[in-house]
Amino acid sequence: MKTHARAVVIGGGVVGVSTLYHLAKKGWSDSVLIERKELTSGSTWHAAGLLPLFNMSYSVGQIHKYSVKFYEELQEETGMNVGFSKVSNIRLARTKDRWDEYMYYAGIAETIGVRVNMLTPEQVKEIWPLCETDGLLGAIQHPDDGYIQPADLTQALAKGARDRGATIYRNTTVTAIEQLEDGHWKVTTDKGEIIAEHIISCTGSFARKTGEMVGINIPVIPVEHQYIVTEPHPAIQERRRQGLPEMGVLRESDSAWYMREEAGGLILGPYEVGAPVCYVDGPSDDSEYELFQEELDRLMPHIETAMVRVPAFGEVGIKKVYNGAIAYTPDGNPIVGPAPGLKNFWLNEGHSFGITAAGGAGWQLAEWIVNGEPTLDLMGVDPRRFGPYATEGYLIAKNEEAYANVFTMHYPDEERSAARPLKTTPVYDRLKKLGGVFGSVYGWERANWYAPEGYALREEDLGVGADVITSHNHAPALEDGRIVEKWSFRRSNYFEHVGNEVKNVHQNVGVLDMSAFAKMEVSGPGARAWLDSILANIVPKKRGRIALTHLLTPNGGVKAEFTVYEWAPGRFYMVSAGGLEAHDHDVLRRLAPTDGSVVLQPITQKYGVLVLAGPKSRDLLKKLTRTSLENKDFPWLTGKQISVGVATAHALRVNFVGELGWELHHPIEMQNYIFDRLMEAGAEFGIKPFGIRAMVSMSLEKSYRNMGRELSVEYNAYESGLDRFVRPEKSFIGRDALVAYKEGGARWVFSTLTVSGNTDVDARGSEAIVDENGALAGRVTSGGFGWRMGKSIALAMLKPDYAAVGTKLKIRILGTSYDAEVVEESPFDTDNALLRVSTHPPPKVGIRPLVGRISV
Repeated sequence: MKTHARAVVIGGGVVGVSTLYHLAKKGWSDSVLIERKELTSGSTWHAAGLLPLFNMSYSVGQIHKYSVKFYEELQEETGMNVGFSKVSNIRLARTKDRWDEYMYYAGIAETIGVRVNMLTPEQVKEIWPLCETDGLLGAIQHPDDGYIQPADLTQALAKGARDRGATIYRNTTVTAIEQLEDGHWKVTTDKGEIIAEHIISCTGSFARKTGEMVGINIPVIPVEHQYIVTEPHPAIQERRRQGLPEMGVLRESDSAWYMREEAGGLILGPYEVGAPVCYVDGPSDDSEYELFQEELDRLMPHIETAMVRVPAFGEVGIKKVYNGAIAYTPDGNPIVGPAPGLKNFWLNEGHSFGITAAGGAGWQLAEWIVNGEPTLDLMGVDPRRFGPYATEGYLIAKNEEAYANVFTMHYPDEERSAARPLKTTPVYDRLKKLGGVFGSVYGWERANWYAPEGYALREEDLGVGADVITSHNHAPALEDGRIVEKWSFRRSNYFEHVGNEVKNVHQNVGVLDMSAFAKMEVSGPGARAWLDSILANIVPKKRGRIALTHLLTPNGGVKAEFTVYEWAPGRFYMVSAGGLEAHDHDVLRRLAPTDGSVVLQPITQKYGVLVLAGPKSRDLLKKLTRTSLENKDFPWLTGKQISVGVATAHALRVNFVGELGWELHHPIEMQNYIFDRLMEAGAEFGIKPFGIRAMVSMSLEKSYRNMGRELSVEYNAYESGLDRFVRPEKSFIGRDALVAYKEGGARWVFSTLTVSGNTDVDARGSEAIVDENGALAGRVTSGGFGWRMGKSIALAMLKPDYAAVGTKLKIRILGTSYDAEVVEESPFDTDNALLRVSTHPPPKVGIRPLVGRISV
């Protein structure tokens, strides 16, 4: 057994072997894989082998696209048959909402280059003659996917890895993992020790056990998944004798099952409510090729709908029922990237669609390990999207929920209810009494919008138009039984109420709880110099000034965004997006010097944040503090510690809505006092709370960017329009790449568009933007309705030829093309008069605006 390796991959399923293959392909031939039993003996062996290209995530969709293409190439490279049956995949739609979902997905597919066909019920019948088409509205088809043989694929990956110099040790158990003083890792096995620079955990159902070895919580717990294999059916056998093509993979999403041919019979794979987690403490040490007792009673609603849709399924006997473990995470997406808090320890875990994702996940992780960054924005699968709140009990509740919702419609405004409320701020109950309808980010409850007193939806308001299993389309009922929010891909019932919140902020004053912001204090004798060395913008030299700053990748992409404020001599208060707390703080820790010159102190839970915004916010706050709030004394982009009644807060004159206002960052224990004083003092000024959706509407009108959308590792800082926040005259991470980019010309241009002709729908993000000839011009990154302007707005990344102001384009929203026009940035209050001096109404002059506050 080798004693040293560049990288050690732990786990010999398809995900682990793909990771090894791609490391070897990147030139790391001295990489090793260790598998406790035989390759594929965990979850891979009992996987159905489906290759669904369908995914509502822009980045995960690209991972799946890579996998499907790569598996064909792998077969040619190794000469091994991977059992790839490109039989296509058909997804049926029985409801209008389902068709909207498919049309939304079609936009994502167009932007990443995945072919999607639209089918009528008659065309479905031609391709799948055993399928009854009554009640169908239509279907979408992926002609390039199908299914594969997982074991054959894994063996081909293993051969490809070995051919490139990598080594695989089977029947070898890892018993301990330890990081040495020099940063290397020592992996102890029952057959010897290996010293490695990098460790990659691909251990599937054993993920939590692996995490325990190195002292981290990997938020993965498997869920039992069942599928049924039938005896052969005469009609299918006859088709084979006639040489007719295989009918492909059929998915009735509205009944939550998939079906495909298998050995002359059929496979039915339902995703039922009530499937339990398993292996909470990990499998036993001798676990291999393990299955659980089948529970057919749980599957009966799905079986019954399958027999109606495909009567042939009910005409043959059951040959075998598989009930095996599939790894799950709380949001159903895998975990791919660096383990938080550990150097050179990587995770490729939590793959509920492991066969489809294995190729792309191995590819991107190898890019990340070898080159320092992935080439795709992997924020949606980054391990650091979860925090310490993801405890065992949380994982059990959320993972079972994620499994049960595989086939439910993934509305863009959906807020799932399991394990909630978990993290609440002191004003939570006050906001709820005022009508707050809450969502969740990083475990925190945040009010999305406010329902009027007594407001409720009727049963007929919620109808989906068909008797289907996956019909849930609304937020949970309030404590008094009222249902107040319906989810939709279109403008839903909360649309006008959000508009009223925006109008009140614009005309009077509003208050918003943003306590979920991630907060870090950076101090020490080297703090200023260190921050200046890593951030693209200059850290303000004058105490009390506020700067929007960005941490870039070596290639110039945007990794994180911070607001920096020196709130005491040598002590810097850094604020970033609430959902990215673990990510952003881990990134800072990895860059911090180890000589003690810089001290990082996370303080998110010590400080609350109440945003006060609107033209009357100054008049309100004057009633509660002696500090002068006039422009000459308290200008825009500055902060001061002030009294608010008898409480204290750091008031930062900055926000994400583009109105006069302050963020009040205060000791969390003073929050209720400050909130009550604001509401009392603000009564004469018409103060009302507003929610996240109103904030987003206003931010769109200001062309403010968000991490993971307009700001991404896929786009460099100049492409994202951050020119005024980049100081190339100083040294910082990514500077050289940006300088070289300036000389080479743009690939993408951040742009703002207004959309016309759409009366009940707005862009949400990932929609395709095309020119008059139908050529792809770019993609929407964010979208919605701007209430102050009365216009539908889309933020986008466009190819340079289409980015000039005045360019006419088309945006495809839910299958319909709408006229769009490129406009100046910050189309509302273009010169920031409201932010700077609170002039009302804003003058119509055009200068390049500030990009805005930090992402949400």
